[in-house]
Amino acid sequence: MADEEFLNAVADVRPLKAVRRATLRRAPPPAPVAIHSQRDEAAALFESINTPLSLADALDTGEALVYLRAGLSPQVLKRLQRGYWVVQAHLDLHGLNRWQAALAVVEFLREARRRHVRCLRIVHGKGLGSPNREPVLKSKLRHWLTLREEVLAYCQAPNHEGGSGAILVLLRAT
Repeated sequence: MADEEFLNAVADVRPLKAVRRATLRRAPPPAPVAIHSQRDEAAALFESINTPLSLADALDTGEALVYLRAGLSPQVLKRLQRGYWVVQAHLDLHGLNRWQAALAVVEFLREARRRHVRCLRIVHGKGLGSPNREPVLKSKLRHWLTLREEVLAYCQAPNHEGGSGAILVLLRAT
């Protein structure tokens, strides 16, 4: 009965006129995109730009102030570079000559030890006001700090704390 009702309902229906249609050719599918590979490459690029140099890399270039006392784990230096210790005191050497700076550093380290301070920042400047625009105090500071037995490690400060114009210093716990 349902078939009969359907046929009665569509009895006066006529087919539509044929419409001219274009047949579409299918384009080849696009090459697959390796999203994970792109993310890995972007992450590697970001890390290479924003990560501090490793101890070996920094020593090879000779540009960054990096030091780790013999016998200590490289993890100590990595922690210092990543801000594991909070900077508890800082010294700015701008405007001082090498003799004044040497005395200031000695006194600063002595006072830090007396106050049981472990992490320091020393701003040595970038040498923009020096003859030949070379950072005179930067190389002097490298020498002065490696002679001090209480200095365990030092590295270039992150950009927000002075970058190549400052260093972070880790002292032996008292």
